[in-house]
Amino acid sequence: MPVSKIIAIFNQAGGVSKTTLTMNLGYHLHLLNHKMLLVDMDPQASLTTFMGKEAHEVTQIIGDAILGENDELAIHHDLHGMDLVASNITLSAVELQLASVMAREVRLKQALEPIGSIYDFVLIDCPPSLGVLSILSLTAATHVLIPIQTHFKAFKGTELLLSTIKQVKKHVNPKLAIAGVVPTLYSNASQDKMILEALQQQLSPLARVYTAIPRATAFADAAMNRQPLAIYSPKHPAIPILETIAKGMEGL
Repeated sequence: MPVSKIIAIFNQAGGVSKTTLTMNLGYHLHLLNHKMLLVDMDPQASLTTFMGKEAHEVTQIIGDAILGENDELAIHHDLHGMDLVASNITLSAVELQLASVMAREVRLKQALEPIGSIYDFVLIDCPPSLGVLSILSLTAATHVLIPIQTHFKAFKGTELLLSTIKQVKKHVNPKLAIAGVVPTLYSNASQDKMILEALQQQLSPLARVYTAIPRATAFADAAMNRQPLAIYSPKHPAIPILETIAKGMEGL
C-alpha cells in the first residue's frame, strides 16, 4: 500500500504564515486530486479555526491520539475537500503531560500510522516553537517545508531552524528531508529584496526555494471567511505560486 507523504510546515518563529500556507497548499493539492489530511499541532488552533471549526467546541483533538486516550484519530471530514484533525488550547496541557510519557517523540508518528495508506498527503501545521509538539511533528514527517518571512529577524533565525532539523535527523528521524523553502509576506521594499536574495543564496544548495508569496490582506480576509484563497479570490496573483508549490510537493 502506498504511504502518505507527511509534510511538517515548520518554523520556530511566529507570524510567518505557516497556517495560511498549510490550508492553501492543502487545498491546491486537493485540486490536483490528492486525498488530504491536515493536522493542527498548534494549541492556538488557528488552522482549526481557518478550516471552519470553533476550536473551543471541539471535544476531541490530536492530543487525545498522542496520549493514547483514543485509538483512532478524531477526523473532521470534507472541509473544502480536505480532512482535519483539530486542536484547541488544551493541547498546551498535553505538551506538559508528554514530559513523563515513554517514547514521546514517536507518539504522533504512531497515531498517524493507521491512516498512512488512506491519504496521499498529510500536512502538519506546527506550533511556532522548538518545543515537544514541534519535535513530535518533525519525527512523524517524511518532509519538512519551511516558510520564512522575508524579514531580517526571520532570516537570522534560519540557522537555529536548520540546526533543529539536523538534530531531529540525527537522533530520531534520519529520513527527514527538506521539501522546500517558501519565502512569505514579501513586499517590494529594499530590505525584502535583500533578504530574499540572501535566502536564495544560503538555502538553494539545501532545497528548492520557491517564488516568494506576497504580503496580501486577501489571505487574512479569506481566513476570516474560513476559505482557501483560491475560493475567496480565484484570480489573486498568489494563486499561481501556490499551484507551483503544490506541484513541487507532488514531485517529492
